[in-house]
Amino acid sequence: MRTTVHIQNLKCCGCEITIINRLTEVKNISDVEVNHHKSTVAFDYHTNHDFETAKHVLSRIGYPIVGTENKLIL
Repeated sequence: MRTTVHIQNLKCCGCEITIINRLTEVKNISDVEVNHHKSTVAFDYHTNHDFETAKHVLSRIGYPIVGTENKLIL
């Protein structure tokens, strides 16, 4: 399955690289694409558990999905 999510705190190309590197390390997450102009991350995943894991990773590295708690104050 493929999804696109809107995330918080995405500011630059460096952020894009960080997200791509971290998500591609996650099992069953592939074809990660990040657009800092739109604050979106798109990726392929296999199960809902994989999707939840990706959301957790994004939050843990400072890029929570829009609508969830943002612990980072910019």
